[in-house]
Amino acid sequence: MPEIKARIFEGHKFMWDGKEYPDQEQALKALKAYQEQNFEAKLVEEEGIFHIYTRRLVKEVVVEGKS
Repeated sequence: MPEIKARIFEGHKFMWDGKEYPDQEQALKALKAYQEQNFEAKLVEEEGIFHIYTRRLVKEVVVEGKS
């Protein structure tokens, strides 16, 4: 079973996307794709390998219930 990694950035929990990007260009392309899908994303370089950590941004809260 793969290891699940989480990190805290600025008081918020981000989850690793599970991929290792060998170069910054590929990582930035993936980072942009996550951001376009309404994710907050952080790019981290660790020993020459790039990792992306993401969290979903809440844009709208819908409360359903009895009126």
